[in-house]
Amino acid sequence: MSRKYSKSGKVTLVGAGPGDPDLLTKKGERAIKDADVVLYDKLVDDRIIALIPPKTELIDVGKEVHQHKVPQRQINELLIGYARKGKNVVRLKGGDPFVFGRGGEEVEALITRGVDVEVVPGISAAVAVPAYAGIPLTHRDYASSVTIITGHEAQGNRLQWDVLARLAGTLVVLMGVGTLENTVTNLTACGKDTQTPAAIIAQGTTPNQRSVIGTLSDIARKAKDADLKAPAVLIIGDVVKLKHILQPIDEDPSNSST
Repeated sequence: MSRKYSKSGKVTLVGAGPGDPDLLTKKGERAIKDADVVLYDKLVDDRIIALIPPKTELIDVGKEVHQHKVPQRQINELLIGYARKGKNVVRLKGGDPFVFGRGGEEVEALITRGVDVEVVPGISAAVAVPAYAGIPLTHRDYASSVTIITGHEAQGNRLQWDVLARLAGTLVVLMGVGTLENTVTNLTACGKDTQTPAAIIAQGTTPNQRSVIGTLSDIARKAKDADLKAPAVLIIGDVVKLKHILQPIDEDPSNSST
């Protein structure tokens, strides 16, 4: 996506992918190497930050749950301000900018203020992390649909849990470790079988990747016992059964528990 105006610099939203720097797209790498200013998120891997030339101004605007170092409105104003100074600005975001990355909000703010903007998609953790753990999101024998939700929204009761509980396909919950118990409680209260397979994968696509496998009846306890930390992706559905068959040969078995 690209919208062009003529009175200012440019802002490019770049998806950095889920962690592994090899998953950064070539277009994304070119963008960060050509930037005058890079505003980056907490989830961007240090190895990707290391690709940015020393001359580039770096601004850490990373967010954590209930702790925003720089409020979103201020981030928007920084992007607009630098672009209006004629700078080539990159907004570097973990995963994909338009998959729970607030990229849509930032693009809306930029376009409203007449700033040139382009979006460089990134590989979402929703797809990459299960793949690195050996869990296909779809399979002709197990799942013909995928639904992606955010764990953070779950606490706001904005999700239709009764609808989600009835879905027969794969459910992927991003940012799901902090709200894991809430997710399980809501799904099972709405009729989801407690024996539905589930997996939670922390630090996905990085050397520190860890996986915990169970069912909705015990996945929260197992994740707590394993002391899994964010970022983590929760996968719910029968495709989780395939992990033991498709276990990646480069995943350390000591980092996976059942």
